[in-house]
Amino acid sequence: MKLKNRVYGVSGIRAKMSNWNADFTGRPKTTSKNIIFGSDKAFKFPVKYQWINEGEKVLYIKSYKEEKDKVQPRSLKERYELIFETKIDNKTKTCDVLKNLFNAIDVMNFGATFAEQKQNISITGAVQIGQGMNIYDDTRVEVQDILSPFRNSKSDDAGASSLGTKIVADEAHYCYPFTVNPYAYDEYVNVVDGFEGYTVEAYEKFKDGVLRGATAFATNSKFGCENEYAIFITLKEGVKLSLPSLDNFIVFKKEQDKNILDCSKLNKLLSPKVLDNVESIEAYIDEYNLEIVGLDNVKLHNIYTREVI
Repeated sequence: MKLKNRVYGVSGIRAKMSNWNADFTGRPKTTSKNIIFGSDKAFKFPVKYQWINEGEKVLYIKSYKEEKDKVQPRSLKERYELIFETKIDNKTKTCDVLKNLFNAIDVMNFGATFAEQKQNISITGAVQIGQGMNIYDDTRVEVQDILSPFRNSKSDDAGASSLGTKIVADEAHYCYPFTVNPYAYDEYVNVVDGFEGYTVEAYEKFKDGVLRGATAFATNSKFGCENEYAIFITLKEGVKLSLPSLDNFIVFKKEQDKNILDCSKLNKLLSPKVLDNVESIEAYIDEYNLEIVGLDNVKLHNIYTREVI
């Protein structure tokens, strides 16, 4: 069933003694002004990983093959042929490629750029996610020395095992804005046979990923990164009201060691005239570690159980 409601929202990721998104030096990624942030790719990856674990088709994620006794990443063409169980060549019709692409849940949500076998397809995603800025002012980067269990094999005279480092943020709170435009694929409805556009089912899978993708994804560096909160502002059917990035209206602060999400600025944005176009405002929070204040007309849920608080 086609989704007919635009959605605006924010999603919060808490990182405690962990590294949500490292740069190539291993430190938490920063802007040129030294502000810690996480990329949209860092946000999408755990969501895609969750979808794969649930049996969904995901195209844009690294996978490997064995060739000539070596393991190497698949090309886009190889990944396409693997998950859609079909071959693609210079004679493949673009409509057939589009139909397959929209069967991948990551393409259905985030769009795609597909340039293979004389295809030149660019799909702007119904879901757009901004950069996740760290909105906690007192974050510190911690560098830990790690003793490797192995000596350096490149050094013939190495008499002891080598040293390494692990770099984490002691505490960071990333705030990602996102928008959902259900009309993004309308131009393909009359082009791709049987395609109805962005669906309610695809949105529900995205929403589920927003609520638990980071929490469910545990690696050595990301253990301690969890979905902390998410706010969804759903407009009424057919309303085309445009709202700015909501992360600019969210303030994180601590009061006597209590974590507070102050939404007073967001509440001002949601004036009576705006609210006339809003179907619902939902907030999901980790109620055990976070309190949300300043937001009226909101239906509050526990982010883990989804129960109304």
